[in-house]
Amino acid sequence: MRRDTGATCREYLQGLARASGIETPTREQLARLDRKRPKKGSNQDWQHPCDPDARIAKMEDGRTHLAHKVEHAVDLATQVIVAVHLCAADQGDTTSLEGTVIQAQVNLAAVATDAEAQQQMHEHPLQEVVADKGYHSDATMAGLARAGIRSYVPEPERGRRRWEGNRESQAAVYANCRRTRGPRSRALQRRRTEYDERSFAHTLETGGMRRVHLRGRNNILKRLLIHDGACNLGLVMRRRFGVGTPRGLRDLLSALWRALQHLGRLVTALLAAAGPSPRPTNCQLPTPTFVALGRATGPSGRLSPGS
Repeated sequence: MRRDTGATCREYLQGLARASGIETPTREQLARLDRKRPKKGSNQDWQHPCDPDARIAKMEDGRTHLAHKVEHAVDLATQVIVAVHLCAADQGDTTSLEGTVIQAQVNLAAVATDAEAQQQMHEHPLQEVVADKGYHSDATMAGLARAGIRSYVPEPERGRRRWEGNRESQAAVYANCRRTRGPRSRALQRRRTEYDERSFAHTLETGGMRRVHLRGRNNILKRLLIHDGACNLGLVMRRRFGVGTPRGLRDLLSALWRALQHLGRLVTALLAAAGPSPRPTNCQLPTPTFVALGRATGPSGRLSPGS
């Protein structure tokens, strides 16, 4: 609906039709009028009546949807998702990077309050930021330099630059350019491409968060935090138990069962090759004792206490 008048899209088009001389416009006339008008998807003019936080955005396949934008800050050493930043879909990457870095610093400071975790952390946990060239700008590089953070952000082709009166940004951009040309930057970019995109694949694709049925940015952020927390929990389980997902645990149990079956067949073959063993005489076996644990009732096979 319109932000200024609160009119729906159909009401707005009918007003434009009456202003052009069409008193009772048909659907075909409204569609023709809608195709000709400029800036039909402006976030400054339109908002969703049930979710004002959503913004009109163009997807990668060219479609237009009301959407939100999510960013992950991933530790390239452990693949742990350090921070989740949910912002407006019309907010540029160069603008949203600051919020993601601040959220990562806050989360790392909260982890450092634990004495045991602090012993395993660096004195300054966030020292480097690795991002793609969409996050590069003079203000972004200067802001990271003022915060004491080394940046590894490829610079897009911009031609010859003029730095009169902006020496701070010049020093930050040139320092970032020198770092991105080294082998360390190339190695970090490869890890960023793998780990960062993997976190989005687990959350958005496998986790089904590519399309949400929630309203309000806070509700969506809660859902994202639950998904990302489960992703981090999977990393902990994989380090401690060797598997991090229920599917991996199923495959591990299947492999263990196949190994036990193979071992059983091997033992049977060895016993058959050794020949029959003599049966002892005058051997009396004890009377077995049975304990009733429960009985299965109903088609679902649930156990109930025995009577």
